[in-house]
Amino acid sequence: MTTAAVPTVDSTEKSVRRGRSHRTATGVGRPGFAWAAPAAVFFGLFALVPLLLVVVLSFTRWNGLGSPEFAGLDNWSRLLDDPVMVKSLWLSLLLTVLGVVVQTPISILLGVWAAGPQRNRAVLSAIYFVPLLLSITAVSVLWRAVLDPNFGVPAQAKWLFGDGNLFGMQAGAVGVLVFVSTWQFTPLHTLIYQGAARAVPHVLYQAAQIDGAGTVRQFFHITLPQLRNSIVTSMILMVVGGLTTFDTVLILTQGGPGTDTTNSAYYMYQKAFKSFDFGEASAIALLLVLVATLVSLVMVRLTGYDKMRSTMEGV
Repeated sequence: MTTAAVPTVDSTEKSVRRGRSHRTATGVGRPGFAWAAPAAVFFGLFALVPLLLVVVLSFTRWNGLGSPEFAGLDNWSRLLDDPVMVKSLWLSLLLTVLGVVVQTPISILLGVWAAGPQRNRAVLSAIYFVPLLLSITAVSVLWRAVLDPNFGVPAQAKWLFGDGNLFGMQAGAVGVLVFVSTWQFTPLHTLIYQGAARAVPHVLYQAAQIDGAGTVRQFFHITLPQLRNSIVTSMILMVVGGLTTFDTVLILTQGGPGTDTTNSAYYMYQKAFKSFDFGEASAIALLLVLVATLVSLVMVRLTGYDKMRSTMEGV
């Protein structure tokens, strides 16, 4: 009576190495650069080239007509001495921080819930994702009408909103901007967490139940650690989106009252298309790029995201 030979660990590793070497030798394996060439060309034409032009314009004086004149560091020196610019940069950071603090816990809870087997989950999720299908302009116009101090909800509920003019003070205007952004973009981050939560191995929850862990304990000790990569990715998207918020400010507050909601992106628009100072506007744009890149890199390093090599969430 003969028995089948059981492959050992060494033989298995050798077969895997032979398979890899065979794929490399035959050219079947990791795709070459040619597959990425169309995307690289597209990125170069519509991202790198405009960025280089902005860098050049930031050192010139140009009103949109004629030829730009070299101005050296004049735009940058005026920018650093401009109190409105400094205030707008702090306001951009404030809106970004508030957006992350408000949207992250809501998105995680809704995403984990939407990944579960609850009744009517699909229908409720579809309704909740409707704001994501609307444009920023449409959403801003909608909420501007709803929150109008003369004819909107605040005018009819002054017992809750005071004089009804939420746009008349900085705290109210900033609160409106954060609320509208949360209402529209939370579904996007919820979708990210929903997909990540569904990828968590169910055996982890089964083992936790055997050990007597309840729902809350499973959430904090299993779900959240497994969503680590997704949390970092979502927060980076929030940071970039918060620093470049423009449409919402333009339609809802127009930078008011005064300059209390004038963030850097809106101030760049004012410099370029109201003051026709495209040189200083380019400097503001480049400064926003540098700040967003720096903040993103700091987040990646602090969270250890750059050291993760596993394809499993949170490992």
